[in-house]
Amino acid sequence: MSRRLPPLVALRAFEAVARLGGTRRAGEDLNVSHTVISRHLQNLEAWAGVRLIEREGRGIVLTNEGRRYFERISGAFDLIADATEELSPRGSAGEMRIFCAPGLAVRWLARRLAALEAALPGVDIILQPTDRSPDFAKGEADAEIAFNPKPGPGIVATPLVEPRFFPVASPTFVARRGPFVHPRDIAGAPLIHEESREQWSQWLMRAGLDPVPPLHGPRLWHADAAIEAALQGQGIALGNILLVGDHLAAGRLVEVLTTDIRFGSYVLRTPATQRDGRNVARLGRWLVLALRETLAEEGAGVSPPLAAS
Repeated sequence: MSRRLPPLVALRAFEAVARLGGTRRAGEDLNVSHTVISRHLQNLEAWAGVRLIEREGRGIVLTNEGRRYFERISGAFDLIADATEELSPRGSAGEMRIFCAPGLAVRWLARRLAALEAALPGVDIILQPTDRSPDFAKGEADAEIAFNPKPGPGIVATPLVEPRFFPVASPTFVARRGPFVHPRDIAGAPLIHEESREQWSQWLMRAGLDPVPPLHGPRLWHADAAIEAALQGQGIALGNILLVGDHLAAGRLVEVLTTDIRFGSYVLRTPATQRDGRNVARLGRWLVLALRETLAEEGAGVSPPLAAS
């Protein structure tokens, strides 16, 4: 007895519309026009004899039948993709080129490559630590992990985590130059900056120092270099648990003054027209879980913001 299957091209169009939330996005995902997607939807509804979507303003929403249908068929699409990956020889699933903020790439992501490879079986990971955003249109990268990136056309930005930033220094530096009981004590100590002094200025202001005096100290451009200088006892750097968690646990760095100050989020950026959406989705899921697990290690050690005095 033959199976009763709908037109598969129409089914694929419906799955893309339900997953992405619109005919234009579905058309970009499948590399066809949105009018073609709409025609496929009409054909599928005619074949099934039920309404699957409804117009709502300038967008569309799934009907109850459409929602139930999508929940069932999306799992089938996942099974097909998994079966295809198992059918293909290992290593043939392509590459995943990831641009990543240097500090996060070196201090956090590089130490978890084995776990990332397990989340992306058969995919060759190419990690490029850089502050430069890739040209997705030219295929420079499949994904970017950046801190507070600027929005751009054709880019899907997914916030990952918003870590706490705090001052760190080596125990020998604190013993030599401390104690540090107020932000003014930190402002008067040797500070290690990244590409500018703005981050330290903002941190001191939010910590309760008003006005913030002129700041001095070397600018080392990357968080990785600033943390390395702090490890060598050269001054105080700003870090977060993702960048310095291992050093704090080992006692190589100490938190100089406990506050709860956040500057923004790490964000996963991918092109809206990304065709290998499955691997990008896997990358995003893994990043969210792994980053939140690291932040959870901070536990209840986050204190309320320090009041000005």
